[in-house]
Amino acid sequence: MNKTKAAGMIGMAMKAGKVASGEFSTEKAVKEGRAWLVVVAEDASANTKKKFSNMCSYYGVPICYFADKEQLGRVIGREFRASLAVTDENLAKAVLKQLGD
Repeated sequence: MNKTKAAGMIGMAMKAGKVASGEFSTEKAVKEGRAWLVVVAEDASANTKKKFSNMCSYYGVPICYFADKEQLGRVIGREFRASLAVTDENLAKAVLKQLGD
């Protein structure tokens, strides 16, 4: 599991405009079928984790838990982020490979 490389991949996806960040945008990307991977902060609320876990299993989108809200936000150059969706298939696969899920 290489969290540094995974963080780099997420950052790259962000620069490429292939990230929907924040709960509302993440949910929208999943429901519109644009999300290839959902990343939820490990310190997100139980409610948030449950919501995305259920949504991802329903829509068949892989989900992983990574870093805390502050780190997740920093990776994409923002403030705190509890969730984000990677909307590019190849970048999503690369992140999953780094996280070993």
